Amino acid sequence: MQKFITKRLLTAIPVLIMISMAAFLMVNLTPGNPAELYVMPDATAEQIAATERALGLDQPMPIQYIRWLGRALTLDLGNSFSTRYPVLPIILSRLIPTVVLMGSTLLFSYIIAIPLGIISARKQGTWIDNLLTGGSFIGVSIPNFFLGLGLIYIFAVQLGWLPTGGMTELGGDGGFFEVIRHLILPVIVLSAFYIANMSRYMRSTMIQVYGENYMRTATAKGLASKTILTKHGLRNAMIPVITIIGTDLPRLVGGAIVTEQIFQWPGLGRLTITAIQQRDYPILMAVTMLSAVVVLVANLLVDIMYAVVDPRIKYN
Repeated sequence: MQKFITKRLLTAIPVLIMISMAAFLMVNLTPGNPAELYVMPDATAEQIAATERALGLDQPMPIQYIRWLGRALTLDLGNSFSTRYPVLPIILSRLIPTVVLMGSTLLFSYIIAIPLGIISARKQGTWIDNLLTGGSFIGVSIPNFFLGLGLIYIFAVQLGWLPTGGMTELGGDGGFFEVIRHLILPVIVLSAFYIANMSRYMRSTMIQVYGENYMRTATAKGLASKTILTKHGLRNAMIPVITIIGTDLPRLVGGAIVTEQIFQWPGLGRLTITAIQQRDYPILMAVTMLSAVVVLVANLLVDIMYAVVDPRIKYN
């Protein structure tokens, strides 16, 4: 296992370099000159050129990339174009809210999706199964922004039960329960797709597992239904569901960008939207690389979880 992890970490290095090259190219090829955003509308060409030099945009793109990569290897991500503050503290200050949102979403999704998938499989062909299957298709199809705006209108504007956005109330103490109140709607919006998707995977795998010979043998031995489910069925059905963590994590990151913007959640997603609007290249590069690292690490953890759930899986 240690050799496998080491090999995966080593292969991640060239992957990250290629991602950084592609991201740097796309960011710098976007239309417009960032320097023009940070000068007066009537600025002269000399003033714009001076701003380009101050931002480090006067050098050829390969030179800019090599300089950025050299600094990034020492965790120096440069300074934000818009605020002139170091990028790393800005990213770290926005990281915790995003981790709270995404972690709560994954936890909530698994708590709801796994039981729904099991119930749907055990009630296969009944009205309960049809209802849950239909609900899963709706959850997969509905866009985040549409669901978010709808929930804000119902529960915040009309009923006044929940806040419209933010992480805490203006002037509030920022306590645990205050954050939870602000977290409810974003988590529901962000987890709708994952609950629907995971429950569908769980249903299909549980139906397949229930048809296996070892499940029939366990039933014939007179074991309790709970024992059969937890010791024999659930462990084997979890492997495809675990896969969803790795395959759907990029979608979760992308969905968090939209959701944070809708609910004014002070995380990396909202920071990314602001950086795009302001053409803040250092911020965009930092967020892109952080997202890439998270996805690569998550896929490694998924492979490790395979071996934990199913001891028959060995990594040589």
